[in-house]
Amino acid sequence: MIKRKSKREIEKMKEAGELLASVHKELRSFIKPGVTTMEIEQFVERYLDKHGATGEQKGYQGYEYTTCASINDEICHGFPRKEKLEEGDIVTVDMVVKLNGFLADSAWTHPVGEISEEARKLMDVSKTSLYRGIEAAQVGNRIGDIGHAIQSYAEGEGYSVVREFTGHGIGETIHEDPYIPHFGEAGKGARLKDGMVITIEPMINVGDWQSKMDDNQWTARTVDGSLSAQYEHTIAITKEGPFILTAQEDE
Repeated sequence: MIKRKSKREIEKMKEAGELLASVHKELRSFIKPGVTTMEIEQFVERYLDKHGATGEQKGYQGYEYTTCASINDEICHGFPRKEKLEEGDIVTVDMVVKLNGFLADSAWTHPVGEISEEARKLMDVSKTSLYRGIEAAQVGNRIGDIGHAIQSYAEGEGYSVVREFTGHGIGETIHEDPYIPHFGEAGKGARLKDGMVITIEPMINVGDWQSKMDDNQWTARTVDGSLSAQYEHTIAITKEGPFILTAQEDE
């Protein structure tokens, strides 16, 4: 069942989203060669605790960390670990923040030092794919319009769109109806209505769109070892247009 949120609930989710956005902004200067993703995890936990918030992913279906940290060919759900990031890596940090009982979800791909032109272009296309999807998230449109906007742009630029993982509704729990594929046909799927809150989070690969699962049964990576990037926002569907709850002012 798709739950629509009140203006008050959306405002409270925006407060959580603003805190989450501030974490990603702090990570821009924290992430550098030699830092580990476990140190990123610890930094985020300290930051959230300082601001009266918690990481909702920790403990979710047995997941042990506040963040997911996915490096290079890892598509999503990378475990924080002690290996040092190297110059030229890209790392996607994904988290769900709970503040005063309300949730917000956002992922962002960060460069580690100087990165290749291939990695930079992938990041640019992935971020633009997110905003193409957001532009399509209008009252009266359908879920398929979001996926079609993302897929047609990304594939037109020569990249592939991961199929196995999708966006989703969010509210009292991390994952609610509806699920939001990042590919598909325009005009198909449930109609978008005022008060819906969803995540749009395309995962874009340089090579093949398919994934394979690591032995930990969480971390997905590209089948061909190509780079993958992801950007995600939590969005409220409103009569005035899509409202980004996790916006970074200078993104």
